[in-house]
Amino acid sequence: MGEEVDHQEFSRADRTRHREKVRRSLDVLASMLREPAFAAEDPMTGLEVELNLVDAQEEPSLSSAEVLDAVADPDFQTELGQFNVEINVAPARLRPAAPGGPGGLTVFEESLRRSLNDAEAASAPLGAHLVMIGVLPTLGHGHMTPASLSPNPRYALLSEQILAARGEDIVIDVKGVERLETATDSIVPEAACTSTQLHVQTSPEDFAPYWNASQAISGIQLALGANSPFLLGRELWRETRIPLFEQATDTRSEELKAQGVRPRVWFGERWVTSVFDLFEENVRYFPALLPIVDDEDPAAVLAEGGVPSLAELRLHNGTIYRWNRPVYDIADGVPHLRVENRVLPAGPTVVDTMANAAFYFGLVRALVEEDRPVWSRMSFSAAEENFHLGARHGIEAEVYWPGVGQAAATELVLRRLLPLAHDGLLAWGAETAEADRLLGVIEQRCLQGTNGAEWFVRRVHAETSLERPEALRRALRDYREHMHSNEPVHTWEVPAAR
Repeated sequence: MGEEVDHQEFSRADRTRHREKVRRSLDVLASMLREPAFAAEDPMTGLEVELNLVDAQEEPSLSSAEVLDAVADPDFQTELGQFNVEINVAPARLRPAAPGGPGGLTVFEESLRRSLNDAEAASAPLGAHLVMIGVLPTLGHGHMTPASLSPNPRYALLSEQILAARGEDIVIDVKGVERLETATDSIVPEAACTSTQLHVQTSPEDFAPYWNASQAISGIQLALGANSPFLLGRELWRETRIPLFEQATDTRSEELKAQGVRPRVWFGERWVTSVFDLFEENVRYFPALLPIVDDEDPAAVLAEGGVPSLAELRLHNGTIYRWNRPVYDIADGVPHLRVENRVLPAGPTVVDTMANAAFYFGLVRALVEEDRPVWSRMSFSAAEENFHLGARHGIEAEVYWPGVGQAAATELVLRRLLPLAHDGLLAWGAETAEADRLLGVIEQRCLQGTNGAEWFVRRVHAETSLERPEALRRALRDYREHMHSNEPVHTWEVPAAR
């Protein structure tokens, strides 16, 4: 969800003070990185899932405030749109907490499933139902207005600042199987993008390898996990959430794009050697959207043996939407670093979500521990091209991989990457049976050629006698029923064309 802020206006002096403070905070972070200050001995992993709310007709339900009151669980929080909520699952280590006990992935799975069931039971009497999907296919143009924003002041303030920086309406133009062209006077289209966020805690020394590995496999993640094929009634990319998010928060005018100014939703432009590289780029390239200045003197706090909050640096970082984001945070008075992997959409089921998590956690660990890192054998531009190929084509994508060349993503996963992911999970301390079960879902998804996006497209096209809006509603109804069965998406049937 990000840091809470109050609605306010900013002066030129506010922006000058903020720039000076965030640069001082960057200097303090550099000092901290030279000292053994960070928790890293026994790293944790984390999971967040963003959800959509629909009514009995499968239309968006603008009821997040009422649902959150009914759920009454601090793990559920507001998101950008009134048709969104977010679940934050408690961090865990991937190895079993006790001999013979469940591993961390199973703990995540049980916790997420229990939270979803409880929330569905609490929201159903309100006429609202939860859906895990990357882009809600029944969203209409009428939902893309400022009235759909959550009442949290952060979101209205962000929308105002992004539109002010851009100086004109935001244009959404996505060319896929079909084409969508529309414009908006708010960042509400960003709310259409609901994701699964995976967190890996690292030491300062290991951060760059984990971030580089995460970047290298992002296109593969998208190919396997695509789940956003429709937006505003149009069939676009298999993971339409990617171009939509890139465009919905773009502060650049056409002239600034032509000048090469970086976008705030950013894959990046190079492999890194330190977490400092990413925070420094954030400060150097991007003006503050929320130039709020805290009273803390971070240098004084550090000199006195304390842990500075670096509030300005963290808030600024939260308004730059890297697909793999660096995170500085504090837990129990100890600072830590983590990679936040923001590539994947939500859904389709809890077991699919955990299979995606197992593949990510295992594969990045294995790639980091290779003698010759994959990012030393692969250009950054190739990783970025894979990212967009995976988003556009999903499970049918062909990608580049060092030593292989261009290959079907499914073949690459089956022949090379699944064994690596399995080894990586065991290196984390996961149980063999747990790794086999979850990575077996990925294996079957590749063999069947079916992920969430493919199932949904086939399901919609099976309704040959219906107009697109009704076909989308019926497909989403079936999707929700399958979602609650928790059977992986590759096992879902598609009715014959009718």
